[in-house]
This record gives sequence, C-alpha cells and structure tokens, in this order.
Amino acid sequence: MVAGGVMVIACTGRPFPGAVPWVERLGLAGPIVCYQGAQVRSLDGEMILDHGVHHDLAMEVVRYARERDLHIQAYRDDELMVERDRPEAHRYAEHAGMDVHVVGDLDLAMGPTTPKLVIVSAPATLEAILPDVRARWKDRLNAATSVPEYLEFTSAETDKATALRFLSDRFGIAQSEVAAVGDGRNDASMIAWAGFGVAVEGSPPEVVAAAARTIPRPGHGGIEQLADALLS
Repeated sequence: MVAGGVMVIACTGRPFPGAVPWVERLGLAGPIVCYQGAQVRSLDGEMILDHGVHHDLAMEVVRYARERDLHIQAYRDDELMVERDRPEAHRYAEHAGMDVHVVGDLDLAMGPTTPKLVIVSAPATLEAILPDVRARWKDRLNAATSVPEYLEFTSAETDKATALRFLSDRFGIAQSEVAAVGDGRNDASMIAWAGFGVAVEGSPPEVVAAAARTIPRPGHGGIEQLADALLS
C-alpha cells in the first residue's frame, strides 16, 4: 500500500501462509517479509529472496531441543513440521493459521534448508536458554524471541534488517527514509537499521535501546502517533 507517499510493508516472523491473511486484512499489496526475514515473497507467493538455515546447522538446533525435551519445529514448502504431536505445536499452529505435520524425524524431512526453526516453550524457559543459544551459535545463527513463547532461529545472514535493506535497495529508498516499528527481539535489528526506528512501549530492553522513540501499545494511540511523526 502506498498512501501519502508512504509504502507500508509487513515484516513478520510468521510463515508465509500465516502472514498472507493479515497482509490482506490490512490491505497491503507489496512484498511480504516473512519467516523472520528469511524470505521475501510477493502476495501471490513468488519468491523474491530466500535465505534458509542449512540442514547440518539446523540439526544442531534440533538435537539441542531434543536433549532438553523442548518442542522444536521446522518448515519445508510452507509446511510446519514437528517430530512429536505436542500441545506446543498446536498452540503455535493456531496462532500462525497453519496445520501441523508430524514427520517423525526432522533429519529426514527438512530438506537442504529450512527458513527458520522455532522452539516453543514457557517464557521463563526461553529467557533462561537465550544467552546460551546466542553464545553457542554466535556468528552462525540469529536467535531471538518474537512473542515470549517463541524462540526463533534463522541463518546468520538473515534477519528483518537484512530483508528491509534488500527491499529498500530494490525500490530505491534511502535508509534515512525508512521507518520500522516493532515490539519483539526479532524486530530489534530492523529498528536499529532504519532511519527512524520505533519500539512499542513494554518491548524488551534491547528493542527499546535500538529505537529512536517509543509509541503506546495497540489500542492506546500508538499508530496515530507514528503516522503523525512520519507525515510531519
């Protein structure tokens, strides 16, 4: 959507099938940044950018989760794949608007790459392991929570900032003219990169620290404040 000289692009951690209904609901027509920036797709599904986690590295994360009895999921051809039929998978699937595919062994099912991997667990559990996984896969994977129950892994070359930079170059938009807003750790990189980075109040400290300003939560006038700031 382009209105008032502003192009609006959805940058989401959701898989493509889970992103499309929201993009359509918002009336957006441009490309979609999905899978935490691992893919950029047109609304009809055409692949514009694709950076997956290579199989061997993905399996390191799978084994890490197995050893700790944590729910882990991966993706192939826009299918959500899990090794065990656990409640965590169905909670995520309901949130994302996808079906669960129990494949038995992700080692055999994933293929050469997967756009991302997700560990779904209690927020306290994920907060406890986040420093470990970031240290363990430093410079090899990006690891960040999106909502408090999801710890998401993408390739080291992939995050929302990378995808936003790609689209800015594609459309000839200067970094200084890009605004980015979000509330999850997975948003911190694009908020820091954008010329005008905005965090939602209540975001994790690293997200607030990356932003030039904050706005109120949804339902409290934040979007109005953002629009006023962009168009002033």
